Amino acid sequence: MRAGQWWKGALIATLWMLSGCQSSSSNNVLVFAVAQAPINLDPRYATDAASERANRLLYQRLVEFDSASHEVAGLSDWQQIDARHYRFHLKPQAAPFHHGQPLTAQDVKATYDSLLALPDSPHVAEFKHIQRIDTPDARTIDFTLNRPDSHFPARLIIGILPADLVAAGHDFTHQPVGNGPFRLNAWSRSLVLTRVRDGLQVCFNEVKDPNVRVLKLKRGEADLIQGDLPPELVSYLQAQPGLMVQTAAGANYSYLGINTQADYLRDSKVRQAIAYAIDTDAIIRKVMVPHTRSANAILPPEHYAGNRDLQPYRYQPALSRQLLQSAGIKLPLTLIYKTSTDAQRVRLATILQAQMREAGIDLHIKSLDWGTFFSDVQQGNFQLYGLTWVGIKTPEIYTKVFASANVPPVGVNRGRYRDSELDRLLAAEDWMAATRRIHSRLPYIPLWYEGQFAAYRPSIQTYAPMPDGNWDGLSNVVFKASARQTSGLSAQ
Repeated sequence: MRAGQWWKGALIATLWMLSGCQSSSSNNVLVFAVAQAPINLDPRYATDAASERANRLLYQRLVEFDSASHEVAGLSDWQQIDARHYRFHLKPQAAPFHHGQPLTAQDVKATYDSLLALPDSPHVAEFKHIQRIDTPDARTIDFTLNRPDSHFPARLIIGILPADLVAAGHDFTHQPVGNGPFRLNAWSRSLVLTRVRDGLQVCFNEVKDPNVRVLKLKRGEADLIQGDLPPELVSYLQAQPGLMVQTAAGANYSYLGINTQADYLRDSKVRQAIAYAIDTDAIIRKVMVPHTRSANAILPPEHYAGNRDLQPYRYQPALSRQLLQSAGIKLPLTLIYKTSTDAQRVRLATILQAQMREAGIDLHIKSLDWGTFFSDVQQGNFQLYGLTWVGIKTPEIYTKVFASANVPPVGVNRGRYRDSELDRLLAAEDWMAATRRIHSRLPYIPLWYEGQFAAYRPSIQTYAPMPDGNWDGLSNVVFKASARQTSGLSAQ
């Protein structure tokens, strides 16, 4: 398809989008109601979960991961020539870019060269040790590093951009061009992607209110919803005739963040007391979606660096009181917990507040708009906060989060934790010993790995939620718009 034809098609689709992007049996449009729309479709900049998930559909990467998070070939396989030299070979017959140009080694070089030239990219720190990128031929890319890095292939998960558009200063943020299974159709009120192999359109409608998302699915104004629902709404959907709900174990890690330099919280006894004051099993049972699991470390036990031997901190409020008193604290201990204004996050905070009261902890909740909340977390302006790590694949996360040298703005050690013995274990990449020490000292308090679910109408077949909540299932989903009319649940 010539560029002019491509953008003409996008313009027509944009006009259609302005009509509301509603389900209709007369079109091949799957409507996916999402809690948060993508923000940035340039993989060199995107950090929010929705953008990352959309970019996985739009672009392809040199390296992917298997179910145990080992690196496997994506667009290329590779070999390590020596400690500072990796050679990647592009697979033959890779899909062309959406504007018609074939994928070559120059596109890979242009992608990573341009990333290194972007000082404001949140990903650039991962690649600062690239000394040079060479392309001996059209299918080969050589990366020379200025220091050894045994995990280098695992870093190469940035979507590949076409070199000609990189050179032209193309706006990938709003007009993405990759060679993934989907291409951009339109992006106005909603994002619309078209599946390259068969023309299926997927419209991502942002619907922030979870109750409204459920109603839209039930009334036929959406075909699919995934994640971001409280458990009672998942149970409600499971009871609705004609709707399918699939649940699965997840890997996204929820935790309690701690400012380890704050008064009282410097003491590991106090941090342990907080852990014993939280009944995670009760929270999972009462207010989390099915297949949610207690967590003992950032990486789940099925990960190749997972530690199955870590024992959970079970709810023991009496022991929590004893630990606080042995640390010289007069009860109750008053702590401030920061969270976003998201309804489920506030709900979880109130449960934590009630549980901790039994342990002699007076938890004050401060809910903030997302921008203010996350800024406070990044700047260390907190005592306690709650967040979730999404899509973590490599054990280097422990170094990024807990190494003494990685305090912001250098890294993401937001709790300002400093431990020379842990630094030694992390530098040696002794992940088992490092996770044991983290678990005993508790710079984070592990909570759970969130269960995943997807709910959909009979128009959708062969769709399953992924452990990290991504949308990769759309690449192979079977969609039959005509089934809306025979389901008995079509929109009135």
